[in-house]
Amino acid sequence: MLSNLSENLKSFLLNPVFLSCISSWFAAQFLKTVISVLYGKIHTISELIESLIWRTGGLPSSHSALVCSLCTSIGFKNGIKSDIFILSFIFLMVTVRDAVGVRRSSGIQAKKINEIGKNLKQKEILDYKPIKEVNGHTPLEVTLGCLLGFFIGLAFSIL
Repeated sequence: MLSNLSENLKSFLLNPVFLSCISSWFAAQFLKTVISVLYGKIHTISELIESLIWRTGGLPSSHSALVCSLCTSIGFKNGIKSDIFILSFIFLMVTVRDAVGVRRSSGIQAKKINEIGKNLKQKEILDYKPIKEVNGHTPLEVTLGCLLGFFIGLAFSIL
């Protein structure tokens, strides 16, 4: 039983679809972090680690890279007529739409609300606590994330 669990875990971790997704996400986060370092947006080791692992927004979109890599590698493995490819394609479309639409809009709105709240707090009109500003993506950031994910998914599929 334990050896069966170990084999299943090993098969999962070595699955080309899984590896392409993880590699795409990590590559996008790494590129995003390098760009942030070059532009002087990262000042501490904790900011560097946060950017490598978790920070959202920026170029390229790691969400887009991951789902595009997923869709590409599933397309190669199972064919574009398969139900699982169609599911992954729809998931890609929802993720991309969310990144450039909903998340971007709510991030812009949150930033403006925080500016208004800060001004009201400075004038002692309101005791304001800032809300989280969720970073969405520009179409360029999403497009470059998708291209990165496509090429990484392609590499894991044909190499």
